Amino acid sequence: MNYQSLAIPEIGLITPRVFSDERGFFMESFNHREFEAAIGRPVQFVQDNHSRSCQGVLRGLHYQLKKPQGKLVRVTRGEVFDVAVDLRRSSPTFGQWLGVFLNEENQQMLWIPPGFAHGFYVTSREADLQYKCTEYYAPHDEHCIRWDDSNIAIEWPTLDRQPVLSNKDELGLSLKVASHY
Repeated sequence: MNYQSLAIPEIGLITPRVFSDERGFFMESFNHREFEAAIGRPVQFVQDNHSRSCQGVLRGLHYQLKKPQGKLVRVTRGEVFDVAVDLRRSSPTFGQWLGVFLNEENQQMLWIPPGFAHGFYVTSREADLQYKCTEYYAPHDEHCIRWDDSNIAIEWPTLDRQPVLSNKDELGLSLKVASHY
């Protein structure tokens, strides 16, 4: 696997080695030893999640404050624009965002460590997003920042209509009033 630190150095883009031929392909989608060596610290994943969403759905920006989750995100069908926002007050990149396109063709994965909000927007007709979490989901601890918060100013892909949001995401708070790490 090839690990590349991005503009926010703690976030990494992982490109797996893919072996393709006329039959299809094979790839190792996760190797614990190589992953820990790449990020430079021990990590234990405790939960795997799978989300299917239709085009135009925007999920996020979600985070857990008392039980923060690190996430290793990949798309196995379709395409999403995946976003992480730094919510660590002590960080020089506090309030900054980073976004990448993850899709079934590039087969890349995004490592988002604890301390970040996460969200994604589906750009294909449908998308399956799968992610490993370093902490269990705690619904009582979940928080949400508005996807369109002008304090963060995420440059989402061209939206020709209002994104499809859950009730929870419609009630997201601005970065200025939301709780941070």
